[in-house]
Amino acid sequence: MNYLRRRLSDSSFVANLPNGYMMDLQRPTPPGSSTSSPASPATERRNPPGSICPPPAQAPSPTPGSFLSSFSSSAAAASATGEAGSTGAAQPAKPVIRKPKILLVIDDQHTEWAKYFRGKKLNGEYEIRVEQAEFSEINLAAYVNSGCTVDMQVTRGGSKVVSRSFKPDFVLIRQHAYSMIPGEDFRNMVIGLHFGGVPSINSLYSIYNFCSKPWVFSQMIKLYHSLGPEKFPLNEQTFFPSHAQMVPGGSYPVVVKMGHAHAGMGKIKVENQQDFQDITSVVALAGTYATSEPFVQSKYDIRIQKIGNNYKAYMRTSISGNWKANTGSAMLEQIAMTDRYRLWVDSCAEMFGGLDICAVKAVHGKDGNDYIIEVMDSSMPLIGEHVEEDKQLITELVLHKMALALLGVSMPQPSSVKTTQPRRGGHRSASASPSQSAQGSPQRARSANTSPSQAFQPGPIPAVTGPGAQKQSPHLNKSQSLTNTLSETLKGNPTDDEAKAETIRSLRQSFASLFSD
Repeated sequence: MNYLRRRLSDSSFVANLPNGYMMDLQRPTPPGSSTSSPASPATERRNPPGSICPPPAQAPSPTPGSFLSSFSSSAAAASATGEAGSTGAAQPAKPVIRKPKILLVIDDQHTEWAKYFRGKKLNGEYEIRVEQAEFSEINLAAYVNSGCTVDMQVTRGGSKVVSRSFKPDFVLIRQHAYSMIPGEDFRNMVIGLHFGGVPSINSLYSIYNFCSKPWVFSQMIKLYHSLGPEKFPLNEQTFFPSHAQMVPGGSYPVVVKMGHAHAGMGKIKVENQQDFQDITSVVALAGTYATSEPFVQSKYDIRIQKIGNNYKAYMRTSISGNWKANTGSAMLEQIAMTDRYRLWVDSCAEMFGGLDICAVKAVHGKDGNDYIIEVMDSSMPLIGEHVEEDKQLITELVLHKMALALLGVSMPQPSSVKTTQPRRGGHRSASASPSQSAQGSPQRARSANTSPSQAFQPGPIPAVTGPGAQKQSPHLNKSQSLTNTLSETLKGNPTDDEAKAETIRSLRQSFASLFSD
């Protein structure tokens, strides 16, 4: 730039330029024109009519500053235009904000489902907002075109915690929709959700059908006739629409189940005809239907559960001696999943258009035979040492079903067709009834060195050797000795009933002294 300034200030350099070469630079700038955007020479030579252009010889001498100013202004304008263009191209596009999908979970307050869905997205795009409440804490209105609107009022400790309205996109039902307890008939809520077209797990159609246990048992009877008693050993059952048809007869003892009760409620063991007549009067006061089935001398209970494509099997043995294995103390152990068990649960999973979550309950009698007694749906309780894993499986299943129902895409399920087999050193725990568990009753766990093929029979715990043996507490050693005795008793000769009964009585006293320490 300094070089140009020196050259243009030399008069001999300007005089030697061709005639008219500096004419445009010599002409004074008209008022109001901008020097930053000079016009073309053809435009500048176009004069209004009648005007006289001064001859080139009379043009004033060129001013170096005007040329430099014009040159600098043009360069600055070009630079500004380039910066503006580059800045505009570098600006990123605004992200598209998608409305989150609302998942309504109907469950009690003991499980916080929001933490299992935290950070999860549908197809990597839609976030999930979890709204959890019990059936008693929601109300709704359903419309033909606008779907379903849920009003939720959650109360904890007598004070209102949540009160809002929303439109659920999906529903996970983990609670019984109908119970014999007064005020716990929520079938109208199931109808409203179905009326609003809300997809769910399990399907609302199956949830409504599971509101009557004899209705579900009638579907099991169809499986019994189609598969045969060898593949599907269903326990016999008699249905009475009311107390008027309950006539004493047949062999005893029997188990009478009143209405649609859960978790061992409404089940009575009847020893003879006189007791049966007494129960008939109770059924008359309840004003409901009833069923009767032969009582099975149980060795242990069996439960086979299916969550999506995951299978597990459990064995529960009563310790307290109650004929209901879910009442009092019991040992719970995961056992090997067999093809026979898989057939049971897969057949029942086809009920009512398909069950995503279900479980089959059976009794293994002392006669060596199995008797299927019940099927549970998505409201089934989770048991055993894999409860957290089962909750994760339910979460993955809900994500898969939500993406399929709302977006029409199939998200891959991390847990493919899988059967969770008992680990080496199967888990056994002393469990209590639901009411006792809610009160925080103590639970004991122990391990056994059993392979899956041996897991059907409880075995003794091998003695612990090495430095870790001295670190065991006296309670653990005492518990192990008691369980070893119990295992030997269960594996003994089944004909020695009196000796086994005496051993069981001594075990009860020992367990009582153990827990009272």
